[in-house]
Amino acid sequence: MRIASVEVVPYALPFREPYVTARGRLEQREMVLLRLRDDEGLMGIGEAVPLSLRGGTALVGVVEELKALEARDSLEEATLRSTAVTLSPPARCAALTALLDLRGRRASAEHGNTPPGPPQPVRCNATLVADEPSAVAADALRWAEDGFSTFKLKLGVGDDVGQVRAVRDAVGAEPRIRVDVNGVWDLETAKERLAALEPFDIELAEQPVTTLEEAAVLAESTSISIAADESVESRADAERAVAINACELAGLKLSKVGGPEEAIEIAEVIPSYLSSALDGPVGIAAAAQVAQTLSEASSGGPGLAHGLATDRLFASTIATVECELKGGMLYPPEGPGLGVEIDEDALQAHRL
Repeated sequence: MRIASVEVVPYALPFREPYVTARGRLEQREMVLLRLRDDEGLMGIGEAVPLSLRGGTALVGVVEELKALEARDSLEEATLRSTAVTLSPPARCAALTALLDLRGRRASAEHGNTPPGPPQPVRCNATLVADEPSAVAADALRWAEDGFSTFKLKLGVGDDVGQVRAVRDAVGAEPRIRVDVNGVWDLETAKERLAALEPFDIELAEQPVTTLEEAAVLAESTSISIAADESVESRADAERAVAINACELAGLKLSKVGGPEEAIEIAEVIPSYLSSALDGPVGIAAAAQVAQTLSEASSGGPGLAHGLATDRLFASTIATVECELKGGMLYPPEGPGLGVEIDEDALQAHRL
């Protein structure tokens, strides 16, 4: 596809409360908005979320990678997914998402193509920031009052078992509880903690240890389903995880795996759910579309909620039209492409 211009805008959204996990503490989330325009002036938007807390490319590096696309007269998905273009996964995700959005908007403009009906909503889990057990339980009740029935706790910081116990006591026996450790437990600690958590009916433990090999050993010692996150970043990783029985599930972040198609390829190998890398409105809309694709293909786990309700954690947005949360369900916008519309004043206010 011929590209007339490339615009790269780094920006940051502040959290309502500090976001605390085993990987660190964030006051704001830094992101990069990418806008591709074609010869007819139509624009597609993508978003990159640098994963520097996980050792990935920092914001400045992602910006440089995306600005380098200006030297190309055209961009194609196959080229971006090949070794012909050197891009970190977040930058590749932004470029592929922008092309996806642009193609959808072009199809609508040229042929009047409209979706056959409103996009199907996506069920989401609540994301609870690590804190004292009583504070986490109070947070869970606020999400529950808004219709959420799956709760994800960020462990590896403070009283892990106490946080889970407090949330289970607060929300009752029926809601699902999943835990995310971001790989900070060693193998022996993971065995001990999961054994202590088994009485609380845990849906899954996401990345409790660092490697797939450790996860394979851990899976033999617990009845809790193990889900990969950081350790599965490609289809090849997923195939290896399945081959050694390391995990039953994978949580997929588009900026981690490098874009929508990469996520779908992983889900073809292992049951998967979408998770936010604390994305902005563009990344959430793209992930919602992938979640719908997985649901239609029945490749996700049975009844699994997706971790895409994280816009509740932000104090502001850069969009006038974006996904909407209602009753624990995420409703994608109905416009062409991703359907997201940017608020230019808000974008400038949050620009870095």
